Amino acid sequence: MEPRHLRRLSCGVVILSAQRELLLCHVTGQDHWDLPKGGMHPAESTLQAALRETREETGLRLDPRTLLDLGRLDYRPKKDLHLFATLMPRFDVAGLSCESHFSQATTGQQLPEMDGYAWFGFDRIAPACTSKMAAVLCGRLDLAQVLARLLAQMQAQAVEALAA
Repeated sequence: MEPRHLRRLSCGVVILSAQRELLLCHVTGQDHWDLPKGGMHPAESTLQAALRETREETGLRLDPRTLLDLGRLDYRPKKDLHLFATLMPRFDVAGLSCESHFSQATTGQQLPEMDGYAWFGFDRIAPACTSKMAAVLCGRLDLAQVLARLLAQMQAQAVEALAA
């Protein structure tokens, strides 16, 4: 495994609903689902990269004040993840779209990185993702605990707003 400082970093957002579900994106041409995530641009912070990648891969424009920093996590031998989490009301995913594209090797056709979106109950995440992503989402992270932290954060912000 590469020393941590030499590994590439991919930044993304774990989008949860109060119904104990996670929003995942289907990777075009693949058999698995993934988080909206990707690499950083020069001079971009991990937060800026996570917000940009989420917007590019889903169309969602997230408020950075709603994000909980989950930190840097081991992912693959040459890549780490820096993840943030947010809580959103469950919504119809039909309005989501991916604006980032890649060129298909055989035809040169431009295809979106992500071609589908769905909410997955916590118990359905592991079989939908790659084994490496499942290890992060179902092992290194405790999504129930992340959800509880987000709910507590939301309540604290509501109390602050009332007191102001």
